[in-house]
Amino acid sequence: MEPKTLVSLSFCSRKSHSVIKTQRRLLFDGRLLVAGIDKNASFLSFTHFFFGIVRKSNHVLSALKFVDNINYEGMESVKMGGQHVRVEMDHSDGYIISYWENTTEGSKVITDYVTNLFNIDVSEVWASKQSFHIIQHVISRQKTPLRYVSYSDSSAISSEKEMIYILKYCRPMFQLSMHLKPPPNFRFSEKFPKIDYLDINDGEWVTIDNLLTMDGIDIILKSSTLTSSDVNVFLKHWLSGGCPRLKLFCAEIGSLDIFQVLAGLLRNAVFVENSRTYTSPFGYRRILSSGYDIRRADGVTATVCHQQIGKLVIAVWPETTNNDN
Repeated sequence: MEPKTLVSLSFCSRKSHSVIKTQRRLLFDGRLLVAGIDKNASFLSFTHFFFGIVRKSNHVLSALKFVDNINYEGMESVKMGGQHVRVEMDHSDGYIISYWENTTEGSKVITDYVTNLFNIDVSEVWASKQSFHIIQHVISRQKTPLRYVSYSDSSAISSEKEMIYILKYCRPMFQLSMHLKPPPNFRFSEKFPKIDYLDINDGEWVTIDNLLTMDGIDIILKSSTLTSSDVNVFLKHWLSGGCPRLKLFCAEIGSLDIFQVLAGLLRNAVFVENSRTYTSPFGYRRILSSGYDIRRADGVTATVCHQQIGKLVIAVWPETTNNDN
C-alpha cells in the first residue's frame, strides 16, 4: 500500500492509526522529502529524485494556507498535532491536502505527523528563504543528519544567520545546493562541513581558506571571486594530499590565467590536446577540450582544464560512479 494511502487511512480511526504506526519502519521505495514551495505551501513526499520536480502523485501530505474565496466549512476535519485541521482529498493524485491559518505551523505539524506515523526520519529538505523554518525544524527534531538540503530562492537575499546555520548544522551531508544571494560581505570563518556534492550558485563569499578546509567529491562554485593564484594554492594542496576525496572541481574564476594556476607545476605537467569526456560520480559530464595532466605522488592524475571564459575544471581520474544517488 502506498504511503499516501496509509496516511489517508490513519485519519479514519484511532485503531487504523495505531495499526499503521505499529508496523514500525515500513519499507518504502524512496526517501522522505519535505519541501517548502513558498511561505504558503509545503508538502511531504517519498521520492527517488536527487533534485528536480516531484510529481504530485508522489505527494504524501501537504499544507496550504487558507484563502478567502474557498468555503472550508463543508470539508472534513481531522486531528493533527493536538488540533482539528480542515482537509480534503486531491482526487487526481490521491493525497490529503490540509489547510492552515499559519502554514509555518502547518509544515511542522504535517512533518511530525508523517515521521511519527511511519517511524522514519526526514532525508531531504527543499526550502526557500520564506520556508527556511523547515530546515530548522527538521534538524531540531531528529538526530539523523539530513542527506540533502536545497536552499534556493532566486528573488531573495539570505541573511548571515541563515547562511551560518546551514553551514554549521547541516553536516555531514551527501549534497548541499545553495542557490540564492548571500548578504553583502558575508564570510564563513569556521571549518567547512564535510559534503559529498557541494553546489554554490553565488560563490563570491567562498575564500581560499574555505577551499582548503573542504572535504568533498564534487565541488561546484559559480560567480566565484577566487583568483588564479588561489586555485594554484588549492591545486598544490591537493597534490600534497589535501581534499583527498575530490573527483571534480568546477569554478567560475573571472579573469583566469591557466599558467598562473599551474605556477611551479608546469615541469611535471603534460599537455593533452585531444578532447575527453569526463563523468563525475554524480553523473555530470564535462567535455575537457584540452588540458594539463598533473600527477600526485600516489599516482593519481588530475586534468586541469580552462573552459570557456573564466571557467576552470579540475577532473580527477579515474572516473567513478556513485551508487548512492
